[in-house]
Amino acid sequence: MTQTSTETPVPHNRLEHFPVAFFSAVMGLMGTSLAVEAAGFATLGHWVAGFALLVFAAQSALYGLKALRYPRAVAAEWNHPIKLAFFPAISISLLLGAIALRGTEPDLAAIVWVIGASAQALLTLAIVTSWISHRGFGVGQMSPAWFIPAVGNVNAPIAGVTLGFEEASWYFFSIGLMFWIVLLTLVFNRLVFHDPLPGKLRPTLTILIAPPAVAFLAWLQLNGGVLDAPARILYNLGLFFAALVLVQLPGLLKLPFALSFWALSFPVAAMTIASFRYAALSGAMLFQVIGWTLLGLLAAIITGLVWRTAIAVGRGEICQPE
Repeated sequence: MTQTSTETPVPHNRLEHFPVAFFSAVMGLMGTSLAVEAAGFATLGHWVAGFALLVFAAQSALYGLKALRYPRAVAAEWNHPIKLAFFPAISISLLLGAIALRGTEPDLAAIVWVIGASAQALLTLAIVTSWISHRGFGVGQMSPAWFIPAVGNVNAPIAGVTLGFEEASWYFFSIGLMFWIVLLTLVFNRLVFHDPLPGKLRPTLTILIAPPAVAFLAWLQLNGGVLDAPARILYNLGLFFAALVLVQLPGLLKLPFALSFWALSFPVAAMTIASFRYAALSGAMLFQVIGWTLLGLLAAIITGLVWRTAIAVGRGEICQPE
């Protein structure tokens, strides 16, 4: 008679596995608040921004506690070629918060901007240093998520110019634009000539939309709101990448849910805001229609993400060891 035995699962502390990538949800929520406000629903936008602030505070508290209790887990994320890219989601969330506050609380917005911009500058320098000094990275570890650390700098001028940080805004815009060109080349090399992105990373394809859309908004702040040739080029590149991602959307929706699906939210929000802004400057109704269409899509995305994330948290599917 053979004796069978069952293995008891090794218990784990969920706090130890709380991912830094979860801060991308704050980016999506904050971007949604700005998109709703751009559509003319200022009060609703403020409510969404308030909810995003609560989520940011909760996530910051949890991740800060994780850093205190499980510093090795944080170090492991920092040394991970994919997870490393999500650390600047924290500083970008602060920069987006400054955008939301600049109209009603400019003094507070300036403080938030300085904190967010300083953190973004330091994280960009640290992560780019890690990229060029670490010899263990392979092409297969490249994904559009790599845009977040360096290209995320283009978010800074949107509030920075209004708050009086024009020279610093030019610095961030220059860095972001340069790394967008560099990383876009590398990402397309990876997508075209190497294996397809694994399932959990496929939603990050949506991040391709964000750089030109945000750069368009930043450029308008820097050039005085003139719809010139660079602005038109940036917006139309955003349209192309939006169409490219839209073709991929049916396949993305068939994938099992993962936190990486929050990557869909901020880029769509950025393109929505850009479309409303382009419509206002050009006077063309077509771009107004595009803006409202994207806003409807964004509302569906955010509703689905919040609902599915709540279910995943209830089922204990979040903060699991990989």
